[in-house]
Amino acid sequence: MKSGFNTDQGSQFTSEVFTGLLLGQGIQISMDGKGRYLDNIFVERLWRSLKYEEVYLNAYQNGTEARNGIASYLDFYNQERPNQALGYRTPGQVFDEEQPRKRLQNQQMVLLSGIETRPQVAEDSLNLASLLFE
Repeated sequence: MKSGFNTDQGSQFTSEVFTGLLLGQGIQISMDGKGRYLDNIFVERLWRSLKYEEVYLNAYQNGTEARNGIASYLDFYNQERPNQALGYRTPGQVFDEEQPRKRLQNQQMVLLSGIETRPQVAEDSLNLASLLFE
């Protein structure tokens, strides 16, 4: 299995020294399109929150403490910490709200395409059809 490395096109990542080290180890390089920094903005914000609200405030003594502290923070972040960009809801609330809508959309796609590959999907599609055509 070949290893890969993905990054943006910042000068530190496109230098011959850096790319040469990766290629010398047989690592395949892929880069985001030029000017695509916004692709990573959500992850960058999460990392910023994690660093300033957890990591920098705790002097972990070892990897186990760090792993446990970060895991606790991520649970807090997803389930309890309101996020301004999400209308002061938590990521967990947004995820839970989206699931019924996405499931309905998937059922509609299956119904409209006529593809019934799994018994549960077929049953759900029939239930959806009965609701749509009552």
